[in-house]
Amino acid sequence: MEVKKITDHQLKKVTEQQQRLNSVLSNIGVLEVQKQNLAQQVKDISEEIEKTKSELEEEYGKVNINLSDGTYEEIEEKEDA
Repeated sequence: MEVKKITDHQLKKVTEQQQRLNSVLSNIGVLEVQKQNLAQQVKDISEEIEKTKSELEEEYGKVNINLSDGTYEEIEEKEDA
């Protein structure tokens, strides 16, 4: 029985393509993990911000803070007519 085989050039080409694909898929996996880590960081920072807002609101009431110089203005609540 004769063994059928593609040429060495064709085998090299197919092998290189498969290696490139595997590399890209691996990179996608790494990026997905990084994306999840960054999303968790966003969540953590957002929670820190909310905690700080609550602390500031407890001390100063409802205010808008100018992040450039730290000044603030009180937020006037609208009364229902």
